[in-house]
Amino acid sequence: MKAVEYDPGSYRDRAGRVFRRDGEVYRGLRADALDTWRTVAAKPFYRELERDGKLVATTEASRDLAPEWDGVLRHEPVPVISYAYEWPFGMLRRAALLQLEVLDRALTDGVTLRDATTFNVQWIGRRPVFIDVPSFAPLAEGALWTGYRQFCEQFLYPLLIEAYKGIPFQPWLRGHIDGIDAEAASRLLMPSKMLRPGVLKHVYLHAALQRSMRARTSMSVAKEIRTQQSLHSRELIRANVRNLTKIVDGLRAGASSDWTEYEGTHSYSSEDRATKEQFVVDALRDSRPRVTFDIGCNTGAFSEIAASHCEYVVGADSDPQVIERVFARGHERILPLVWDLADPSPGLGWRGRERPPLHDRLRPDLTLALALIHHLVLGRNILLSEVVEELAALGGDAVIEWVDRTDPMAARLLGRKDEPFDDYTLASFEEHLGRSYVIERKQPLASGSRILYFVRSRAGTRPR
Repeated sequence: MKAVEYDPGSYRDRAGRVFRRDGEVYRGLRADALDTWRTVAAKPFYRELERDGKLVATTEASRDLAPEWDGVLRHEPVPVISYAYEWPFGMLRRAALLQLEVLDRALTDGVTLRDATTFNVQWIGRRPVFIDVPSFAPLAEGALWTGYRQFCEQFLYPLLIEAYKGIPFQPWLRGHIDGIDAEAASRLLMPSKMLRPGVLKHVYLHAALQRSMRARTSMSVAKEIRTQQSLHSRELIRANVRNLTKIVDGLRAGASSDWTEYEGTHSYSSEDRATKEQFVVDALRDSRPRVTFDIGCNTGAFSEIAASHCEYVVGADSDPQVIERVFARGHERILPLVWDLADPSPGLGWRGRERPPLHDRLRPDLTLALALIHHLVLGRNILLSEVVEELAALGGDAVIEWVDRTDPMAARLLGRKDEPFDDYTLASFEEHLGRSYVIERKQPLASGSRILYFVRSRAGTRPR
């Protein structure tokens, strides 16, 4: 039997481990975790959440798949794993509301959640799904909601600093896997935002309590916690959850950026636009991809075209506001991510592998790199050869747009530079393409400054 291939993202899951086999997703569990899951899975709330598509569909599988565990669960696969530092504001907000809804409905049947991290939620297109089924546990009498602090640090505080201060949360979550602590959030939001919903109670008082507890002995803290536990009940936890739901539901963020208006202001003629769309459609029909990766997708026009010809599309752009717009348009087979090919989110957590980089989570059959290369070479000073190599390393076919230095956008980028960019020529580009790809087709646009290429990988798509 093939050896178990464990998912890196399951290192911290002490109840079990996630692994994959033949395209299926499984989770090995210890005996106590298995017993708890069986108990919880029989509750009405669990079956209702699963029926509504808000909880990952899960069944018990044969233990022979992983004999080292006491039991094995089979989960509905998520097409592409993503993390909160790759989500726009609207996605984090929606994920937070799902986390709270799951807990609220679980409390109805005397069940709680042990934690409340953003990693509990994944996406199938625009639909958030709660995936961490071992985090459910029976609620002990008088118990606290142990995930409250995590919810604040990984959901609430990032949302508050963007909604109230206009500070994007993605760099904060990318820089610290456990989120933003209460004291940092307090320094950012106090005193000017003290009266805004959620700040006084969930930020300032939370930070003050943390400072107070640090100043006392561990014995006195333990005694206070035991006292607090006796004062808490299911109704108080639910009241807190519903208060947080109201706060999160009311948060809004973000004005438009320069790139949100790009679709209406770009330099394409209607003829060029129609030619480009048809070229992409023809490439999709020839390639027949299951998964398409649209890099630099802007507001997602070509992601939507791709979604009509494949099972799933990941649309990525470095601008959170344009990705917010893609998410708001709500296509069921498009996963919009805040992601920059020139500065991709790295591997994070334990040994740098707990949360692997996107190129280890995504295996596209077709990559769209439209109006992208000139921004990387002329705007970000990356060698043309390395841009082509990086695209080829993704595997699969590609549609790549060449933008000549005479193009208005390329000329604008060059106007800010002292470097000659001697290597940025069509001949050099085609030479680099030929090393990694076979050029199937190319189509100059009527403007004369752009050429579309449909290429196939010499190495083939990487194994899934």
